[in-house]
Amino acid sequence: MSAGKILVVDDDDSLRRVVQFQLQKEGFTVSVAANGRKALEEIEANPPDLVLTDLKMPGLSGLDLLKAVKSRYPEMTVILMTAFGTIENAVEAMKAGAFDYIIKPVHGEELLLVLQRAFAHQHLLEEVGYLRRSLDRKYGFENIIGRSGALLHALDLASRAAQATSTVLIYGETGTGKELVAKAIHFNSPRKEKPFITINCSAIPKDLLESELFGHVKGSFTGAVGHKKGKVESADGGTLFLDEIGEMPPDLQVKLLRLIQEGEIEKIGAAEALKVQVRILAATHRNLKAMTEDGTFREDLYYRLAVIPLQLPPLRNRLEDIPELVEHFFRHFQQKVGRPHLRLSPALMPYFCNYRWPGNVRELENAMEHMVVLARGEEITVEDLPEALRRNRPGMKEEFILLSPQGISLEAIEKDLLLWALRKAEGNQTRAAALLDISRKTFLYRLEKYGISRETTLSE
Repeated sequence: MSAGKILVVDDDDSLRRVVQFQLQKEGFTVSVAANGRKALEEIEANPPDLVLTDLKMPGLSGLDLLKAVKSRYPEMTVILMTAFGTIENAVEAMKAGAFDYIIKPVHGEELLLVLQRAFAHQHLLEEVGYLRRSLDRKYGFENIIGRSGALLHALDLASRAAQATSTVLIYGETGTGKELVAKAIHFNSPRKEKPFITINCSAIPKDLLESELFGHVKGSFTGAVGHKKGKVESADGGTLFLDEIGEMPPDLQVKLLRLIQEGEIEKIGAAEALKVQVRILAATHRNLKAMTEDGTFREDLYYRLAVIPLQLPPLRNRLEDIPELVEHFFRHFQQKVGRPHLRLSPALMPYFCNYRWPGNVRELENAMEHMVVLARGEEITVEDLPEALRRNRPGMKEEFILLSPQGISLEAIEKDLLLWALRKAEGNQTRAAALLDISRKTFLYRLEKYGISRETTLSE
């Protein structure tokens, strides 16, 4: 058993000494107090992990001590010791927040078993708290990478929508991060302590989707050998995320509409409806409005879902975010794969910025994992790029510059390119240099050559 700090409170000197000796022998750090007042002073001066207190004491009773401890230290564990005749008081104490009680006379093995359960429970609560804090950090809106105007607009709407219970419809191409935004909405909402349940409407066969969503009762159809709780019921009190909602068949659209309007569902084969309280977030890459016009999606459901519509921009419209995303995924996979000395050549940035990324952020993430895992040397070079990026060699586009018969100033072109790169990189000189496939030192030299400063560039 892992050791912890225990405060033993009892007005019986001999019992206090016996319990203290037993616990110290098991490796615990033990302090003692002869009454409730001294116990509160000891807790204030040196807070223990657990309080083991007699229930019946003169002055401040064990029940009063419990209530005082719980009001000041809600997470502190309290166990009561009580005589057989005061069990009713012990039950009252359990309702007031005591973890458990043991009957006097105290037996060593029984006490150790109760303490073992108490410390295991404490450890579990600490783990849950850690996981909750980790989720809060992981799914904070500030952790969604990118500072492009279109993305920031969508995230601003999402952060405001998080505090409400309204349905949200997230539009975006495959790989734009629709589920990530849905999780951010949930974990930044008042429902964050409740379940976040996801179901992909396109990944489940249509004849199984109703059972997955709403559940079924035993014997409702061939193969229904037991009762099944559906995703909606599992999400009760929390959030249900319906990914690819455009793939939901018409008969289920009716049942989803009932859920949104009435707050109830009907399991397959059930005689009565079941009341649930669920917030609906939905996502699609399809044009639901157009689908309502051709009759493949219910218009009334569409308007119920699209109370707050969010449009996530494709990566090709977020070019200024690409260098930051590349750096993030490179560092992530560098750590995950265990290649801390691997470098990423600055010459690759034009390849990343020139590619259209049909698979969006997910494709960029996969490409970076591919390169980090398969890079032959200690630097990722053009040869390590996936074939699609390698074929898309960046070069001077025809529409970028037109040479007139009268000629053109090479210095003017170079200055314009420097200004273009700085604006594209939002003043970040390292990223701007990478866009031009030159070193930062060379880039700074050329800025000085033409009298260009970062401040004057961003103010233009």
